[in-house]
Amino acid sequence: MNKTYPVAANEPVLNYAPGSPERESLRNELAAQKNVCREIPAVVNGERVFGATATAVRAPHEHDRVLANLYHADQKTVQAAVDGALAAQREWSSWSLQERSAVFLKAADLLAGPWRARLNAATMLGQSKTAYQAEIDSACELIDFLRFNVQFAHEIAQMQPQNSAGVRNRSEYRPLEGFVYAVTPFNFTAIGGNLAIAPALMGNSVLWKPAATAALSNYMFMELLEAAGLPKGVINFVPGDAIEISNIALSHPELAGVHFTGSTAVFDTMWSEVGRNVARYRSYPRLVGETGGKDFVLAHPSADAEALAVGLLRGAFEYQGQKCSAASRAYIPASLWPVVKARLVAMVDTIKMGDVCDFSNFMGAVIDRRAFDRIRGYIYRAREDANADVLVGGKCEDRTGYFIEPTVIEVKDPRHALMQNEIFGPVLSVYVYQDAEWDEVLKLVDGTSPYALTGAVFATERAAILQAQQALRFAAGNFYINDKPTGAVVGQQPFGGARRSGTNDKAGSALNLLRWVSPRTVKETSAPPTDYAYPYMGQ
Repeated sequence: MNKTYPVAANEPVLNYAPGSPERESLRNELAAQKNVCREIPAVVNGERVFGATATAVRAPHEHDRVLANLYHADQKTVQAAVDGALAAQREWSSWSLQERSAVFLKAADLLAGPWRARLNAATMLGQSKTAYQAEIDSACELIDFLRFNVQFAHEIAQMQPQNSAGVRNRSEYRPLEGFVYAVTPFNFTAIGGNLAIAPALMGNSVLWKPAATAALSNYMFMELLEAAGLPKGVINFVPGDAIEISNIALSHPELAGVHFTGSTAVFDTMWSEVGRNVARYRSYPRLVGETGGKDFVLAHPSADAEALAVGLLRGAFEYQGQKCSAASRAYIPASLWPVVKARLVAMVDTIKMGDVCDFSNFMGAVIDRRAFDRIRGYIYRAREDANADVLVGGKCEDRTGYFIEPTVIEVKDPRHALMQNEIFGPVLSVYVYQDAEWDEVLKLVDGTSPYALTGAVFATERAAILQAQQALRFAAGNFYINDKPTGAVVGQQPFGGARRSGTNDKAGSALNLLRWVSPRTVKETSAPPTDYAYPYMGQ
């Protein structure tokens, strides 16, 4: 324990092995939640507001099962949320960092304890995550964000300037003036929570627009924050039509920042809207976004074929490939390909897919009908393409849930659409190169995709690793050596990418928190001069 703040440690991942207490607890919670339809309102200044329009929240793996009715916030409700956020910040920002931290540390303890199974079950049912994928997301990563953010915030507060004789200086880390607009995705409960809590910890108030498909777990986390003592109005939960909510938020003179994770196209639109409105804002809004990816795995001829095959499978197909960091394109040398292909296809053939309540399944369903149709379109077009060969998988079934088999496609053209477009599903495209083309392939990997989120290189020759690190220096914000390109851990691998993948402000580190403060430098002089003349002026 530090004298001024607790030093965080990563939350241990529970394994849910047969006979374990966590397995029994989670099964009981799943059984309880799946048979209840919740009513999810907007939360404005701590008050529940049920709009006139509602959307059914369905289990992706069992789409006839309605888990909740999500009530949309109308324009009046959104405006009330903005007004409430602005009013709440006046008191919230006057709290000391220690007092604000206490709220989020209590939330972490609640989530590590009595709320763990509850939030994991909601994530499994609403977002079709397996028990393990939910555990590393809605339990461990979210707990880590709550605890590490507190540590990072205190470390920032200790960044102070030098003093000199007769002068005392200090830096004051004020919140931004106005409110922060947090727009969060479906695929990680932890991201949804962190995009709201990171600005709030630094003294800001937040307008939180969750993805409808993640509303069950996101609303439950909102309830958890309230149970931890978060004051009313600090975070306002406003589900509903994204365009309507954004029109109000992005045009408001008090917009102080945008915290976003989602598609590149949406972030482009939001950035353009902020640009059009920039003259009306009280201050320049901070724009922080993590967007698309076309994440690569590059194998050198010296790579370990077994490790490579496992890295490809886990990197591409865990959580149905619906991770921003998921392996989506691979470059394999011809000398390794026969062994890697045989091993990869054999392993993929053993993958079980189905209802996530069956713990023997490795994969669940993709998130909704729109995602299912988009991903299926890529696979069906590949079947008819002479430059593409579907090696394994490819079946798509939507009778009970939105299930797409893990699919590996070999392409002949390294600039095929499958190697460039973000698919966001369980589809891995592979290009086989001649071993002697290593230098050219490095340039190909760097220049094929507009994104630069994650990437991995597999090699046992150190010289090849060093060469890849340098050649691909700007191709990925998170770069992995002999490991899959997914699974960033808070405090260990701060996450984010550049180019068309976002602003690279590194969630899971102090760098992100710095975006939510507006520092003030204070200089206090003990004995100020009483004569304007300087010594050099003397005769």
